[in-house]
Amino acid sequence: MKSKAAVNRIIKTLKGIYADALCSLQYEKDYELLFAVRLSAQCTDARVNQVTPALYARFPTLESFAEADPAEVGEYIHSCGFYNGKSRDIVACAQKLLAEFGGKVPGTMDELVSLPGVGRKTANLILGDVYQKPAYVCDTHCIRITGRLGLTDGSKDPLQVEQQLREILPPKESSDFCHRMVLFGRDTCTARSPKCTDCPLANDCDTSKASRAAAKTGGKKS
Repeated sequence: MKSKAAVNRIIKTLKGIYADALCSLQYEKDYELLFAVRLSAQCTDARVNQVTPALYARFPTLESFAEADPAEVGEYIHSCGFYNGKSRDIVACAQKLLAEFGGKVPGTMDELVSLPGVGRKTANLILGDVYQKPAYVCDTHCIRITGRLGLTDGSKDPLQVEQQLREILPPKESSDFCHRMVLFGRDTCTARSPKCTDCPLANDCDTSKASRAAAKTGGKKS
């Protein structure tokens, strides 16, 4: 596991690159973020941001979502993929928010994951962005990059990655750190062909160190 000094260097470097660690999903109301995150499953944030303006114009209130026909909601979100399941979850989630939470997005993990279509990743994002609580959003970027860096043991299981990050990340940095992982994953530490030679985290990256060591060993004559 990384030393505290290495963790702090990584956090500081990412802060310098991405001063504003903001969620890329666009929203005005708390429940709109909740729904947008559901739409983003196996879909890009950019696509979701293209879809939601028309969706929220057609259904401008939580009540209108609760009364909506999932088939009509599906027409607006078709390009996000898996639209049948997502539309059902959005309508059912709106109904439960009104029936059990007074129309307000709840602020605890247990309450959030009780909502249709909401898992720990979504719940963590809501806790961090809406309630400014410690949050560990373990999406594909976060899982990939923290494993490469050596902040985690390389597990692909989101819950295991979350638990490991809880042990090493300062709680007050956690939410912004995970947003920066997304931005860094798009810019530099991509899934394919990461830009390792120009990576500002190379000196603290286990994968980069191993690659450099292998290159030196391979270049020696026996």
